[in-house]
Amino acid sequence: MPDPQEKLLRRLDGRSVLIVGDLMLDHFVIGRVERISPEAPVPVVTFRNEEFRLGGAANVAHNVRALGGRAEIVGLVGDDREAERLRADLAALGIGHTGLVTAPDRCTTRKLRVVTTRNQQVARIDYESDLEVSGRVERALIERIEDGAATTDAILVSDYLKGVVSREVAAAAVQAGTRAGIPVLVDPKVPHVDYYRGATLITPNHHEAEAVAHLRIRSNEEAAEAARRFRERASCGNVLITRGEHGMLLHMPSGDVMLEAEAREVADVTGAGDTVIGTMALALAAGGTLVDAARLANRAAGIVVGKFGPATVSVEELRRE
Repeated sequence: MPDPQEKLLRRLDGRSVLIVGDLMLDHFVIGRVERISPEAPVPVVTFRNEEFRLGGAANVAHNVRALGGRAEIVGLVGDDREAERLRADLAALGIGHTGLVTAPDRCTTRKLRVVTTRNQQVARIDYESDLEVSGRVERALIERIEDGAATTDAILVSDYLKGVVSREVAAAAVQAGTRAGIPVLVDPKVPHVDYYRGATLITPNHHEAEAVAHLRIRSNEEAAEAARRFRERASCGNVLITRGEHGMLLHMPSGDVMLEAEAREVADVTGAGDTVIGTMALALAAGGTLVDAARLANRAAGIVVGKFGPATVSVEELRRE
């Protein structure tokens, strides 16, 4: 008889998640460093190649898709080449992007990282417009959320403070999920903690949890207390604190569940939070319990931190683990 995790993995295929948030393009310029510049005390990087990857909310959608789920994304892009590349990459992966809104006065968010062939980051340049949306653009985003909620199994808000998740957009996502009777999950940012009232689950990392709870987290007991304070402050249903090498803590009204970290080797934690919440959302969309979903997400996080840059995990990788 298959265990609960295996039964849950089998149910992921074809379940749908609507992702609302700040999508971005991760641009990696990769080269070799052999000397320091004579002009300034900085390394000279000899260009070798470049890569583009989906980042932010787009990486969350990629994670959902990699696990066999259906992903539809609502977000904002500029009228530029980066938007064209994003749309093409989303389409190639089978990620729905009819919910994208174009704002000609903004640029598509792009993070340009200069890294060495040994995966050491030398510099990062951010191209972005982070003013919160309003007016016509905000209304367009809300309309797309309401349309998408009618045909999805879960709603996920991926907040990177790049302007998409305004108070009204966040409220629209929660209300749409409530009307449809489906879970709403939020990957939060501290300045917006009051935006997420009514969400099913919020997934702060330990730094975000500390900031909201006004409490240092150095033990499981302090993590549990921070999660309780976070839940009260955010007025949400449940809280999952990701604690890096210390694992995760799932706080529910019925009690707390501690999950030990499963990472074998850590190469890069970039995008690990995207993997956690994407896996959680798809697992809940498939009818999994919060505890089973958290266990699956913990396993996925342990795999993805062993990869470079924003990455995904497959069902087969989860089975092998």
